[in-house]
Amino acid sequence: MKIKCLIIDDEPLAINVIKNYIEQIEDLELVNTFSNSIEGLNFLKNNTIDVIFLDINMPVLDGINFIKSLENPPLLIITSAYDQFAIETYELDVLDYLVKPIEFPRLMKAVNKINKRLNNTSKVPQENSKENPFIFVKIDKKKMKKIFLNEILVIESLKDYLKISTTSGKFIIHSTLSDFTSLLPERDFIRIHRSYTIAIDKIDAVEGNSIEIEGLRYVIGRSYIDEVKQKILNSSI
Repeated sequence: MKIKCLIIDDEPLAINVIKNYIEQIEDLELVNTFSNSIEGLNFLKNNTIDVIFLDINMPVLDGINFIKSLENPPLLIITSAYDQFAIETYELDVLDYLVKPIEFPRLMKAVNKINKRLNNTSKVPQENSKENPFIFVKIDKKKMKKIFLNEILVIESLKDYLKISTTSGKFIIHSTLSDFTSLLPERDFIRIHRSYTIAIDKIDAVEGNSIEIEGLRYVIGRSYIDEVKQKILNSSI
């Protein structure tokens, strides 16, 4: 099921930029756009939206007062040319704050936050959930690749790039290991070295200061070894 998006911004150019980005992401659906927040409020009365990309400086009703007027707000991503409203909006439970001009990689980081929040939020707890959490990564200038979290084996740092090894293939992306690891659920993944983050459930064996996954060994860094072994022990039945 696609994530339904709404854009509210009084700048046509800004709307077009975000609209073009959304159209490149398979799991996002742009439902509508509005150049003022009053029209957006009226639309929300009869329509359900998952996330709003919202500008702050708008006539009649600004973005902050728009948020305060919502009884059950969807996820909110601020898109503003100014950064001085960041603290105030975070106090209103805004998921992310993007400063214009917005680059595609920065918007993708916000999209990954959206996926993480929606995947971790369930109105009815279910033991055997059919949800299969995923993350989008940019593997070249035009292509976004969906990677299911339960397929990830190892993420390896290659200076300014990462190699993501999965059960269905390997992918190179432009990111840091710290940034990418922060997007993953802590209960399922752990950083074992300055160059490696691994999926805990894919570990085949632990021997000394190394971990084996699918026949390959990965060294556990000295500063990580106590935390890694404790977490692996706690994850055991």
